[in-house]
Amino acid sequence: MTLKRNLLLAVISVMVAGMVVVACQPAQAPSGQAAAPSAASESTTPQPGATEANEGEAEASPAAKATGTEEASAAAHGDVTGAGGELVVYSGRSENLVAPLIEEFEKETGVNVEVRYGGTAEMAATILEEGDNSPADVFFAQDAGSLGALAQAGRLEKLPDEIVNKVDAHYRGPDGEWVGASGRARVLVYNTDQLQESDLPENVLGLTDPKWANQVGWAPTNASFQSFVSAMRKLNGDDATRQWLEDMIANGVQSYDNNVAIVEAVGKGEIQLGLSNHYYLYRFLEEQGESFPARNYYFPDGGADALVNVAGAGVVNTTNQEEMALRFVEFLLSDEAQQYFADETVEYPLVTADVKVNPLLKPLSELNPPQIDLSDLSDLQGTLEMLQDVGAL
Repeated sequence: MTLKRNLLLAVISVMVAGMVVVACQPAQAPSGQAAAPSAASESTTPQPGATEANEGEAEASPAAKATGTEEASAAAHGDVTGAGGELVVYSGRSENLVAPLIEEFEKETGVNVEVRYGGTAEMAATILEEGDNSPADVFFAQDAGSLGALAQAGRLEKLPDEIVNKVDAHYRGPDGEWVGASGRARVLVYNTDQLQESDLPENVLGLTDPKWANQVGWAPTNASFQSFVSAMRKLNGDDATRQWLEDMIANGVQSYDNNVAIVEAVGKGEIQLGLSNHYYLYRFLEEQGESFPARNYYFPDGGADALVNVAGAGVVNTTNQEEMALRFVEFLLSDEAQQYFADETVEYPLVTADVKVNPLLKPLSELNPPQIDLSDLSDLQGTLEMLQDVGAL
C-alpha cells in the first residue's frame, strides 16, 4: 500500500471514527474572503471553554470525504492557481490562529498570500493527490508526522542551510526538507490540592498502578495524544504499547473529548491526573490566576511521554514561487513570529535568542524529549487501528 493511500485512508478513518470534531463544519474561506461564523473558530486568545477545534489544528471539511479526485480537491479548497505572483499556502494550522501572522508577513514583504485551511492530514493528502499539478507553494503543518510523510514521498524541497540551521536538529527534518516553527510538550497535569510532584510516577507506565485507578484522564480522539501513541509504538514497540493501553483501560482511565476538558477536570478535583499538552494549563492560569489548583509535570524519563512535537513548514517541490516560499518559511523563524507563538499560544519558540516566554513555562532546554525522528510519527492509520482495537475509540 502506497504512502499516499495510507494518508488518505488515515483521513477517512479519522472521520469514520469521529476524530474530526467539526466534520460537519463547512470548509474555511480563503484569506481575503469572509468566512461563515462558527462556534468552533479558534481564538488567538483561547479560553478554557474552547472546543477541541480551538486547540490548534483546523479540521477536515466535508469535501475531504471525497475520493481524492481533482474535482474533490477543488470542492474542498477552491480553484487556487497561484498565478499572478501570489504565494499559495496550504495550512493545517487554523485560520484564527495564524491569519494575523500571515497578514503581517504580507505587510512586511508586499507578497499576496492565498491560504487554504484544513486538517494537517487532509492538506498533506491533497498535495499528494494533486501531484505535479498542486498549486501549493508552502505546507504549514500542525505536526511533524505529516511533514515527514510529504518528505518521504519526495514532495518537499531541501531548505537552505541558513534556514534549517536556525532550529535544533531535533526539531527539523533529518534531510532538511522541513523545519519546526513552534513546539508543544506532552505533560501530566496534576491537582496541586491533592498531590505533590514527588507523588508522581517517573514515566507513563506508572499510571497503570492501582493507586491511580479512575484518577487519570486522556483524550484519545486528540491528534497530539495519537502522536504520543505513535511515538510509543516507535520506541517501545506495538506489543508494549497495546499492553499499556489495555492496562490503562482496565485501571479505569477516564476519557474526555479534549485537553481543555481534562485540565478543567483536574482543576475541579474530578480526577487527579491528566495527559495533555503543556499549553492548555496556561489558558486557565490566565483566566483564573495562579491559584488554579493544577500544574504541569514533565516526565523526566526521555520516553514517548516526554515527546515534544512541532508545528512547522516546508516548500512544496512543484512551487513556481520558490523565493517567496523560502521567505515565508524564514519569516516563521523570525523574532516577530516566534514571539507571536510564545504570546498567543504559549507554545515553545524554537528560535529563542530574543524571545520572551511565559515565566511559568519550563525552559525547553531543561526538557528531556525522546531521541526520535519526528518524521517517523506519520503512521496515523496504524495508531488509529490500535486505539480502536483496544476500545479506546
